[in-house]
Amino acid sequence: NVEGNPAGLEELRALGVPGVPALALPDGRVVHGWNPPGYAALVGVEYRPPVQFSPAELAGRLDRILSLTARLMLPLPPEALAHKPAKRDRDLLNLGFHVFRLSLAFADGMDLGEFPETWLQERAPADFKDGAAVARYGALVRGRLGGWFEGAADSEYARTIRVYYGPQSGHDLLERTTWHAAQHLRQLHVVATELGVALPDPLPVAAFEGLPMPASLW
Repeated sequence: NVEGNPAGLEELRALGVPGVPALALPDGRVVHGWNPPGYAALVGVEYRPPVQFSPAELAGRLDRILSLTARLMLPLPPEALAHKPAKRDRDLLNLGFHVFRLSLAFADGMDLGEFPETWLQERAPADFKDGAAVARYGALVRGRLGGWFEGAADSEYARTIRVYYGPQSGHDLLERTTWHAAQHLRQLHVVATELGVALPDPLPVAAFEGLPMPASLW
C-alpha cells in the first residue's frame, strides 16, 4: 500500500516500477501491472486462467450496468449527491460520473492503443449539478460504446493496450471495465440506500455473477 507512503513508492520506482500493482521479491525480481501469469511464474506456481465471458456477454452486461447507474442517479437529492463515503475523495455525484468515464475510457483506450491513469482521475464538469446531468452524460457514453461494439471485429479484443497498470489485451480490459463499473454501481446502491433514498431498481445481482469483483464493498 503506497498511498500516503512516499518511501514505499520510491522503493518501487527504484526497481523500475512506476506504480502499483506490482509484485517484487527480495532478490530484485519484479512484475509490474495486473499480470497473474507473470506473478505465478515469479513465485514458481502453476497458473490456471479463469474462464472469461465472451466480449459480447461483457458488452451486454456493461450496458445494463450503465443503464441502471443512470436510473439510480436520477432520484438522488442534493444532500446525497454531495455525500462522501468514509475515507473516499469522491462524492456520489462524482462516483456516478466516474462509472461512465471509466467505461468511455475503454473505447478511447482501444482506439488509441493506450490508457493513461489520468482518465480515471477526471471529475464531473462544474455544470453537472444534479443526477439528471450525470444520467444524460451516461446516455452519450452508452451510445458511443454501442457504436464501438457494433463495429468491433473479433481481432480487436486480441490487441494489446498500453494500460497504466500494465499491458492488457482488449478482452482483459473489457472484463476489467465491466467489473469496475459494476463495483461502483454496487457502492452507489449501498450508500444511497443507507442514506434513505428510495431507488428505482434492486441491486442487479445477476449482472454481477461470474465477474471477478472484489469481495469487499470498498
